Formats: sequence, C-alpha cells, structure tokens
Amino acid sequence: MLLDTASLYFRAYFGVPETVRAPDGTPVNAVRGLLDFIARLVQDHRPDALVACMDEDWRPAWRVELIPSYKAHRVAEEHTGGPDEEETPDTLSPQVPVIEQVLDAIGLARVGAPGYEADDVIGTLATRADGPVDVVTGDRDLFQLVDDEREIRVLYPVKGVGSLDVYDGAALHAKYGVDGAGYADLALLRGDPSDGLPGVRGIGEKTAAKLLAEYGDLAGILAAADDPVSRLTPAQRTKFRDAAAYLAAAPRVVRVARDVELPEVPVALPRTPRDPEALEALDARWGLGGSLRRLVSVLAE
Repeated sequence: MLLDTASLYFRAYFGVPETVRAPDGTPVNAVRGLLDFIARLVQDHRPDALVACMDEDWRPAWRVELIPSYKAHRVAEEHTGGPDEEETPDTLSPQVPVIEQVLDAIGLARVGAPGYEADDVIGTLATRADGPVDVVTGDRDLFQLVDDEREIRVLYPVKGVGSLDVYDGAALHAKYGVDGAGYADLALLRGDPSDGLPGVRGIGEKTAAKLLAEYGDLAGILAAADDPVSRLTPAQRTKFRDAAAYLAAAPRVVRVARDVELPEVPVALPRTPRDPEALEALDARWGLGGSLRRLVSVLAE
C-alpha cells in the first residue's frame, strides 16, 4: 500500500474540525485525521507493507523548466536553490513535521526523494513491486498507474477513507474511457487548472477520450493531425498545431517518474512502535489520544 501522504493529510485537515487541538491549543486535526485514515486503511485492507510517500519537492524545477506555469499559482514564496514554498493554510504547515515524527516513531516507512514529488516515488515503488499494489490518493493524476496485469489499483477517497472508489482497469475505462496508460494522455490533453496545465484549447475530457479511442495514444493523435486524410476536423488540426510546444513538453511533466533513486527502508508493517518512548512523548505533547491508540492497536492485531 502506497500512500500519497500530502493528499491524505490535506483531506484530513479539511475533514476534521480545527477544534481538535493539542493540550496547548495548537490544532492537530491533520495529524489525528491522518492517523485515523491509516488505521482504517490497515484495518480494512490488511496490506503486508505500507509506505508513506512524501513530497520532498512539490514543484520540481525540471517540471517547471518544461512548463513554467506548472503549479505556479500555488507558490507562496520562491526559493533559489531549493523547493519553492507552497501556499498552505497557516495551521496546516506546522502539523507536517509532527506527522513525520509520529510516523517515524511508529515505524511506518516514510520515503521521499530530492527533486521529486510523492507521485514519482509512488510510480517508482509501484513499478518495482513484485506483487499487488494499492495506491491511496485523492489525486486523479495517479490513475495513470492502474494496471490490471500487474495488479495495481488506485483507492480514491470519496468521504474520509471509509468510503473509497476502487479504480482497476474496468472502473477506469467505465469512468474515463481509457486504461491507465491512456489516462496520462487524457490528462495532458484535457489540462488541469489546479496544476497549471493548460491542455489543448477546446479539447475537453470527452473529446480527448474519443480521440484516444480512435487513434490509440497521443502519438497516434499527433500523427493523425499531420495526416491530410485522417478524420480530424480542420479546427482540431489547428488546435493541435497551436499546442505543439505544450504537447512536446507535457508528457514528461504529466507522466510520473518510474526510475527515481530511493533509499532502502524496511516497509513491512510494524507490530509494535519502533520508538515507544518518542511516541509517548509525542502523544503527551500533541494530545494524539484515541487516534494514536487505534492505529497502534490495529498494527498489533
């Protein structure tokens, strides 16, 4: 089980009231919500191994170089020589280090890579896996990893993590008309304002899916755009011609990396906390209460 950790703690932050606070009054709604998420996931799905995948760089420079608008509207402050600061709620940012400390003290694997997003870590680990993989994310970008032959699914939270949409090949095709490999092409054609990706002007999700069904993939569509006897309309040819620069850069930006160099860490679920004393101190400091107890108990079962 691979967790898109930031996606889940953002959902926890907005799903758990900010009135959930530490003894000193500091909000810990994202911390406790994420612990509850993980406990429920482990209880319901019983994975053999679990990795909390981290954004060491939420807006990698190599992606920005290809498409400068990539996530540009979410930059709170630019930093030279390091990751830009993402615009996040004032009471969420201080909770992220607490989340990291708690996961480490419990002994849950936490993996990131300099210059890469959690999506790339997930893509690499899923590609390397020699057994079934469940990716847990609220980000549709990771639908591109769905692969029935390799038993890679996406669990997409609808409400909390008690209600999950399970995307295998059939579910993905029913919803979007494409398979996992085709979803990346669909996404770059459609564009995504939340990621600063313009897409191809006038090509929405349904049109993109129809074109992919007819021509197979992005390369097939572009070949059809250059073929005077293809069934593309003159207007569509113009749209693809106008978007040529974007379409040359977008595949590397949209497709997750699958060959990231990652540290070797033990990923098996721990039965007991790795550092009980540190965990006890964190519990006392942040008032993690029932959320922490539930997770520790589920891991021990």
